[in-house]
Amino acid sequence: MKYTSFGKTGLRVSQVALGTGNFGTGWGHGADPDTSKEMFNAYAEAGGNFIDTADVYQFGQSEEQIGILLEGRREDFVIATKYSNGAQPNANRLVTGNSRKAMVASVEASLKRLKTDRIDIYWVHHPDGLTPAEEIVRGFEDLARAGKILYAGLSNFPAWRLARAVTLAELTRTVPIAAAQFEHSLVHREPEADLFPASHALGLGIVTWSPLGGGMLTGKYRQGEKGRAEGLGGRVFQPENSAQRTQILDTVIAIAGEIDASAGQVAIAWAGTHGAVPIIGPRSMTQLTDNLGALSLELSPEHISRLDTASVLTPSAPARAVIPWGESTDRIVA
Repeated sequence: MKYTSFGKTGLRVSQVALGTGNFGTGWGHGADPDTSKEMFNAYAEAGGNFIDTADVYQFGQSEEQIGILLEGRREDFVIATKYSNGAQPNANRLVTGNSRKAMVASVEASLKRLKTDRIDIYWVHHPDGLTPAEEIVRGFEDLARAGKILYAGLSNFPAWRLARAVTLAELTRTVPIAAAQFEHSLVHREPEADLFPASHALGLGIVTWSPLGGGMLTGKYRQGEKGRAEGLGGRVFQPENSAQRTQILDTVIAIAGEIDASAGQVAIAWAGTHGAVPIIGPRSMTQLTDNLGALSLELSPEHISRLDTASVLTPSAPARAVIPWGESTDRIVA
């Protein structure tokens, strides 16, 4: 496992994070404790040190299982969790959303489930359309001063909200917004138009989720498997519903055959070429083993070019801007 500096922080995190949305069965679709333990240990043995969870994952079961698995080795991992949705199926409105009240109630509950005294990276899971950035920034500062969180991050925020919060934290000298998290894959490249440039320019650590498009990029749904297409009610899933998406998957499968890899490994390896830490979210040891195989995969410039061409974004003004890692916009749009 390789390691990378996380934004402007002093953290050194593994090149892929272990997403634990499948740790538990509270949603009716996930992994039992024994399977979760096996996956966690295998990821750690491979050198992984970055664990991503949320209070809502499996209605708290994910955090609970991680808390058990961390016993005796807490300092071996960067633990990131999120708040905004609550850990109960019908969580009270006062403990959901982005308010300081919800933030404080959620962090206390997460600390108990995780069996730890602080959270390394605390994310707002998504904007609620109500709470101002000033309140979020102030809340993060209070938690940092109390020693309950070390770093603050925003997940699924549009670029303008992200930039505003980062700027407010800088101007008010509160705990910095250190990281951004958002969806990114060969079938969801829109963040390359704004979120990637903003995050790089602001010096944020970048974490991306669903590099497999909810499993679509593995090709398994062509074989009749159900997975997230039905297991989570169709959420967090990118269907093969256009000619371009068919072209993308065809290209992924073709390259996988050429380099003796799986389609999923090609998709994950591609996601890792954008200066982000992709999150893998396996539900079984078979899936984890396959996902980790992407770490030893080297995509050639020709492979990357073919994948970029197949998945090219529709031209738009923001996407034509020069991107921070020094490449021309030809990589993003035709």
